[in-house]
Amino acid sequence: MIDPAILLPYILACVLFSVVPGPSVSVVVANSLAGGTRAGLLTILGTEIAMLVMVTIVALGLDVVMNVVAEAFVIIKFVGAAYLIWIGWKMFSASGQLDFKAADKLPVWRYLRQGAVVNLSNPKTLLFLGAFLPQFVDTSRPAFGQIMILGLIVMAVATASDCVYAVLAGQARQVLTAARVKLMSRVSGAILMAGGVWLAFQKRA
Repeated sequence: MIDPAILLPYILACVLFSVVPGPSVSVVVANSLAGGTRAGLLTILGTEIAMLVMVTIVALGLDVVMNVVAEAFVIIKFVGAAYLIWIGWKMFSASGQLDFKAADKLPVWRYLRQGAVVNLSNPKTLLFLGAFLPQFVDTSRPAFGQIMILGLIVMAVATASDCVYAVLAGQARQVLTAARVKLMSRVSGAILMAGGVWLAFQKRA
């Protein structure tokens, strides 16, 4: 259904889109440092569930959806910004002590929720997908199936990229001293809070 001639440039564009760290990558790294690779992978699952929802929205009706999002942009933006700042502050103010056993017992839904909420509360992701995916659609054929396939490809690339971040951060926590963990928590928390502030001041596209 997808023209093979566009697959390579499309995948390269997806790689560029995925490797640049954003709010979702920051949450994946922070959770991997605190709870290990498992926590990071569960967070990724949450972000990809949210991504699938957004791809489906784009596929079902781009013009209608973009108008709805445009009207709700301010509300979504500030909810997402507040959530990022809240998570960031919790990390920034953490003691730096990592209880590996306790972290392994944390409920799955906590990581899924964080990943999904951070992705869904960033309207720029939906706006980007709405502008990016249609560029590779053959207008002579039905768009829904094409957009879903293109969306699954970008999800696969993003998942692979995020898994690298999760594994590296999850392994790094094993060799970190308490002082270094506290420093990393503060750095991760500061990045998330800065991301929340940045998101709050983004103008509507």
